[in-house]
Amino acid sequence: MKYYCIGIKGTGMSTLAQILHDLGNEVSGYDDAKGYKFTQKGLEDRKIPIFYNHDHEISSDTIVTYSVAFKEDHPEIERVKRLGLQIVPYHQVMGWIVDMFKSIGVSGTHGKTTTSSLIKHILEKNGGCNYFIGAGDGYASNDNQYFVVESDEFNRHFTSYHPKYAVITNIEREHLECYKDIDDIRDTFEIFANNTSKLVVANGDNIEVRKIHYHNKVLFYGFGFHNDVVIKNVKLTEEGSRFDLYIHEELYGSFEVNLYGKHMVSDVCAAILICKELGISKDRITEALKTFKNAKRRFAIEKFRDTIIIDDYAHHPTEIKVTLEAIRQKYPDKRLVVIFKPNTYSRTRDFKDQFIESLSIADKVYLTEIDCNREDPMDYPGVTSQLILDGIPDSELIDEGSISKLKEELNSVICFMGCAYVDGLIESLKIYIANTPKVEED
Repeated sequence: MKYYCIGIKGTGMSTLAQILHDLGNEVSGYDDAKGYKFTQKGLEDRKIPIFYNHDHEISSDTIVTYSVAFKEDHPEIERVKRLGLQIVPYHQVMGWIVDMFKSIGVSGTHGKTTTSSLIKHILEKNGGCNYFIGAGDGYASNDNQYFVVESDEFNRHFTSYHPKYAVITNIEREHLECYKDIDDIRDTFEIFANNTSKLVVANGDNIEVRKIHYHNKVLFYGFGFHNDVVIKNVKLTEEGSRFDLYIHEELYGSFEVNLYGKHMVSDVCAAILICKELGISKDRITEALKTFKNAKRRFAIEKFRDTIIIDDYAHHPTEIKVTLEAIRQKYPDKRLVVIFKPNTYSRTRDFKDQFIESLSIADKVYLTEIDCNREDPMDYPGVTSQLILDGIPDSELIDEGSISKLKEELNSVICFMGCAYVDGLIESLKIYIANTPKVEED
């Protein structure tokens, strides 16, 4: 088959294109963004062509799919329509692939990428697997029986999936541009849960997850003693996290991971339970966890001279809160600076107060202007980053051209956050640090 992916540098579309290629299809794509994005590495490794114009030929037997960031009136979408090509929604193509394998669908408002990455890592150490992870990572082989798929609730995409196993890490208010309210969100997760044929591993500490009417086998996990699987004796240190896992009141095992924060412990628990269900022994799971490294832009730490730079995908208030708390766990004696790039006007408007509360954990807060490619700012009059800044004392706007505002913070932990690309900001900071004479202490 031939596939043409419009918006091919988007995290989801890039991953889908890589998987389609690995399964033996001929794949190419289009994108507006000519600058380099980390998501194109896998495309380049596979020599998947990326076009930036509207005059290249596309075979008449090509199936077209496109990112939701591209509107129906986009010139490239209008062109493929004029050519009479078959257009299939992104989530439907994903659904086709999910149905080809014994799939593990990992869902939740937060923690999908980390949990998917954990399951993928353990399976890779124990025979191999296919995977679709939203950080731009994808791989598939017809020789593998398992497929780990990060299952996104945005636009109800994951309701097209019918996995054998599923994880629900949590359910919160999010993507309110797509959903009416929390009940609408939970009802959609319920469809996904009941599309699962064998087992749902669900966070029983989350009240919305508990409200779902499950029509299949479910195993609840969490810190609360009312769960089937209980996380106990948690130790959070500067080196990582340790905990014991009890299944139906019996100790299953003690585990240690180089991850930070209770939310990460919860994600590890979900991954352990899925892998146990797939027949992987406790000893093999324990051994695999020792070598786990998180996905791209998930608590990615780099020391540049005396500055500790952290790059994280957090873009929802809850994610920001737990990530900043995790930084406090690892660097308890360091000053913490956060630079947050808001991604959508609707989320900024709907969660303004929660953003203010979560960001205030840091010692100093900077925001960029909102970076959104799927919403029209004219539809959100008065919604800017200033809405958040007004609620945080001493907070400021920042951009690549004003990175020198950080001149007094070069001994700090500086965390860049947001689901929009922050590479330019990080690179500007590195250049500034490199050109700043190092002050030697007496």
